[in-house]
Amino acid sequence: MPRSARRLLASLLSFGVCLLLWAPASLAISPAALGESLPDALVIDDADVFSRASRGELETKLRSFEDQRVDARLITLRRLDYGITLNSFGEELLETWSSPSGNPLLLMLIEASNKRSAVVANQELEAQLPPSLLKSTARTTMTVPLREGDRYRQASVDGLTRLSTVLSGGEDPGPPQEIERVTLPTNIPTKAETAESDATKWVVILLVLGTIIPMATWWVFSR
Repeated sequence: MPRSARRLLASLLSFGVCLLLWAPASLAISPAALGESLPDALVIDDADVFSRASRGELETKLRSFEDQRVDARLITLRRLDYGITLNSFGEELLETWSSPSGNPLLLMLIEASNKRSAVVANQELEAQLPPSLLKSTARTTMTVPLREGDRYRQASVDGLTRLSTVLSGGEDPGPPQEIERVTLPTNIPTKAETAESDATKWVVILLVLGTIIPMATWWVFSR
């Protein structure tokens, strides 16, 4: 191969590697990218995971938090910058943003790339929504639907419903119940059963041969 062709091929390979490394980073987002002031939108769907109908439903649920004097927002992200956790992302937003109404902020965050979620709130809400409740809501109520089929709408609805119930003075419904997966009966033998069956067959065959061969031998030589 001519030297010029080799140089061109090396340049193309280097460009391809740089493009692959740049692509994931270009999808990452930092708190500063969302602005220094609280956006007007109640649902900030950066990851583009909600349909128009789902977004409208979620906005209605978020708006209902105003009855408890809470400014609630839902944020979806494609990917976080390296070294940033979802909780730290939310905490930084709480330090930067403030609600025009003066109500404390409640932020629900979802990272689509890793199917993770987090819920953070201003300290004024700690008595009503303790950190343990926020953590449980994110790690169980929301994460289960995310991990079991990318159900972003369901994860958001379940999380908002749980927190709204507690804010309204109701009892915490707790995390979702785990579905016990029952194995249906089958006629197909397992590997162990197959091996056991084969061993039994060989024992029977050997016993039969051990009986027939001596008798046949005796019969042949006795004649």
